[in-house]
Amino acid sequence: MKPLIPIALLLCFSACGSNNGTPEGEVVDSTETAIAPAVLDLATYDTPLLVELGDMATLGVDSATVKWNEEFGHLEVSAGEHFGLLITEEPADLARLKADLDRDMLRKHTVIEETPEKLVYRSEFPDDAGTYIHFYRAVQAGDRTFVITDVEQRRFNEADVKRMAGSIKVRPAA
Repeated sequence: MKPLIPIALLLCFSACGSNNGTPEGEVVDSTETAIAPAVLDLATYDTPLLVELGDMATLGVDSATVKWNEEFGHLEVSAGEHFGLLITEEPADLARLKADLDRDMLRKHTVIEETPEKLVYRSEFPDDAGTYIHFYRAVQAGDRTFVITDVEQRRFNEADVKRMAGSIKVRPAA
């Protein structure tokens, strides 16, 4: 019986010491979920929206990731390098966004597409430092309003932005 004690301790320590490949000090959000279908239902996150990802092969991934960010109060939906959304429940203010873009002294902004609930625009830094395509879309779901934008730190082309802006649908009432 005594020879089994060191083996049991070794197994215990190796199980307790494992960080599952997470670098030391990195915090892993336990609400992160990998989902395989081409349509994501965000009801799990108390959000009455569906995200239609389309063809996963086009996105170059097998699944999408949905992550709740408590600090900023938004959902982040990602699927590869060509799909990244931020979904926030807040009142939409397209006029404020346009005013902010007009006041921006660092970048030049050009509106590509504008509707009462959506704005697609190009942001260009001086000296060819970079061009980014962004969108802002408001979606009304019952008495709740959601603002959907692209993940600002990533670079998307116009086709990516068009796909992302059109991917949000209101979930039918049960």
